[in-house]
Amino acid sequence: MAFVQNFPFFCILLTLICAVVTSVLKGAAARRMTLFVILAVTVMTACVMGYTLATGESYVYLMGHFPAPWGNEIRAGVLETVTMLLFCFVMLFSFVGGLSRSVREIESSKYNIYCILVDLTLLSLLALVYTNDLFTAYVFIEINTIAAAGLVMIRQNGASLVAGVRYLIMNLLGSSLFLIGIVLLYTVTGHLLMANLQESVAALAATGQYRVPLVVTVALMSVGLAMKSALFPFDKWLPGAYSNSTPTGSAVLSSLVSKGYIFLLVKVYVRVIGFDVIVSLGICDVLFVCGAVGMVMGSLSAMRAKTTRMMVAYSSVAQIGYIFMAIGMGTEAGLVCALWHMLAHAATKSMLFIATSTLDEASGGTHLRRDLRGGFYRCPLPALAFTLGAVNLVGVPLCSVFITKVMMAEAAIGVGGRHMIVALVVLAISTVLNASYFLGTAVQLFIPQRGEQAAGTRFGSLTAISLIGFIALNLLLGLAPGGILAALTSGLAQFA
Repeated sequence: MAFVQNFPFFCILLTLICAVVTSVLKGAAARRMTLFVILAVTVMTACVMGYTLATGESYVYLMGHFPAPWGNEIRAGVLETVTMLLFCFVMLFSFVGGLSRSVREIESSKYNIYCILVDLTLLSLLALVYTNDLFTAYVFIEINTIAAAGLVMIRQNGASLVAGVRYLIMNLLGSSLFLIGIVLLYTVTGHLLMANLQESVAALAATGQYRVPLVVTVALMSVGLAMKSALFPFDKWLPGAYSNSTPTGSAVLSSLVSKGYIFLLVKVYVRVIGFDVIVSLGICDVLFVCGAVGMVMGSLSAMRAKTTRMMVAYSSVAQIGYIFMAIGMGTEAGLVCALWHMLAHAATKSMLFIATSTLDEASGGTHLRRDLRGGFYRCPLPALAFTLGAVNLVGVPLCSVFITKVMMAEAAIGVGGRHMIVALVVLAISTVLNASYFLGTAVQLFIPQRGEQAAGTRFGSLTAISLIGFIALNLLLGLAPGGILAALTSGLAQFA
């Protein structure tokens, strides 16, 4: 075994150790420890990605070198490493971009708890992406849920506490449904490792045995993860959670936490149940409808939002709808489109939240959309970052979401029938609605207020570094998507 193959396990272990160590640190030391672990995990993930791309193969790592059922497994391939590397960059830029605000908004005595929550979020994402065991996935779902709820409530004001409790209730309900699905699946197959589960489920599907329990199992797991991902109509917890957290919390929740659950759902569909079985059970049709409705309803809610952060939060409902509608097409092209949009949205939405918080602060802290007028003259870099994010989510050519819409249209045409008509119509409606609120807000940034001064408002250099990193990442996805798309396609082929 090549030494680099140990790195996924090292990432998980290092993050766990750092979370423990951070609990006894204070202030600047806790920040440095968390920043260190994010950078270390990013470097190791890049090394593993290079290895999997060079070999063109995935591999399984036995935890403690004990075989199943006594041991546990993690699996690393092109799809996992490419996804995790982008997650690491988003986590890094989100943490750095929100540092100055987090120091002011969080009590100094509780700042190490905030860093622990960030560490645990990264830990759970690593486990959800790499795990090859279904019950281990559930354990880290719960860790992710608790850490994310803590990120919402860490500001400890009334709105954040209410939003955090609502988030916790809805997400624990989703976790419970997913756990019941695991129990049922274990009952009919006797396995928890994904490779063994896939063999058993394929045999059951071929013979027609336990068809009803299998449908119930897939439905429970799908609804559970859909609730945690904020798929319409399970999205009511999302706006409050995203808009009342710290800038880093909002960026991480919207870009990474929900995407970790979606990645796990794709893993369950492809590696556990088998995507052909999922399509035959009719699950994809339900996801397609919910995704299509969510694309429209999320955009309508964003149009009515009065604050910028609430507008950006509601737009996530629409963007999650894109991902689920693509999965719901029931084709490989749809799955690749969903995976691509998962990455594109993660890079864009986190940038929008960091830029929005900076613009709001420079505009008097009112958070109202109308107060952003002239924001470019107060904060040029955040205004440019917000504009790039807005243009991207509308789907302007040469942007990553434009690629999403082209891929989705092609996948819909390949499916044909009612799916094609619904997908093309909803894509057009969603694009018009996105343009109405995103471009309208972006234009306001460049309209100077009366008496607007040329001198901009000062903000931290770390925020500037974060926004420049996000801008570069989004430009890379939009202008040079070929390599990433090829990696997603080949990685999905290895995934099955």
